[in-house]
Amino acid sequence: MAAARTPVLRHILSCQTGALRASNQRRWAQVHDVRFLATTQQPRNILEKYRDKLDRKAREEGHADIDSLKAAYAQRIHALRNETDAVLTPPSRTPAPGQQPSSSPSSPSPSSSSSRLPPQQQPPKPSSTGIKPLSEILDIPKASVLPTKELTAIWRLHHAVRPNSLCAVIPAATFTAMETLARQNPQFVLPVPHPSQGAEMHFLQWTWDAATKSATVLFTQLAEYKARGEFAAPHTTVTHYKDFLAREDGGEGVVLMQGLVMDDRGVKVDDARWLVMCLQRFYGGWDGTGGRKAQERAEERRRLLEWFGRGDGRFSVERLMEEAERMG
Repeated sequence: MAAARTPVLRHILSCQTGALRASNQRRWAQVHDVRFLATTQQPRNILEKYRDKLDRKAREEGHADIDSLKAAYAQRIHALRNETDAVLTPPSRTPAPGQQPSSSPSSPSPSSSSSRLPPQQQPPKPSSTGIKPLSEILDIPKASVLPTKELTAIWRLHHAVRPNSLCAVIPAATFTAMETLARQNPQFVLPVPHPSQGAEMHFLQWTWDAATKSATVLFTQLAEYKARGEFAAPHTTVTHYKDFLAREDGGEGVVLMQGLVMDDRGVKVDDARWLVMCLQRFYGGWDGTGGRKAQERAEERRRLLEWFGRGDGRFSVERLMEEAERMG
């Protein structure tokens, strides 16, 4: 992570811990409308949660019990899983176990074969950042023709098995607005509310990787950044894949976002989710609706972002936390 270059950040880093926390009496509201953010949670007993509804459904369809209902839908569920697996499993690029690659003189080499592919089907170039390309997560040709609703469902299903993951499918116009501000202001600070002890500050930085068509945000506790600078380890990484920013079928483009919260960095998934929602808000992801008042608040958030980036003395942690508090 590159060292911060703004006087404001250096000023914040030199502040005493108490100055970076809101009063314990501050009432942080719980955010319910997460818009395009979807967060996977710790697996729960789905059967118990929906037992009453399943019992009612079984009776309505003439089944004796839930097991009978499950058996009746088994074939449909199996077909749906096969369809999902086909999209989530990219085509193999290596020979199967025990299979030898062809050495026939008439067989084209991998390099000559790929050179004849159209640009959109060329295999991704290796990334020096270590970011996994989207083609290693999804079968791009199959996923690219899916309606946005189905692509969203598959993307969320893929992340549902990891309790410390975040995911979202972001409309192209929304992400473009966010990225425009991010390129102008790639660094910022955000607060995480802790009702018993005020708020903890976190430092964020955007990075871009052309090889994987991605934009990644690294979140680090400000105390950790203060202690270790550019060697500070992020607690959460959020990567935005832009492969479907423009759809070949002319449909609305989307950006697939996935995030991972590290287990041993002292940050809960709920804290990371709050940070991502703040990120969306301060970088203009939610500015399109809400009337005049909402537009005024959006302008204030934008000013804070720009003041921080320029090192403007009008930026203050207190104003930052007031805007974050209004998100509730």
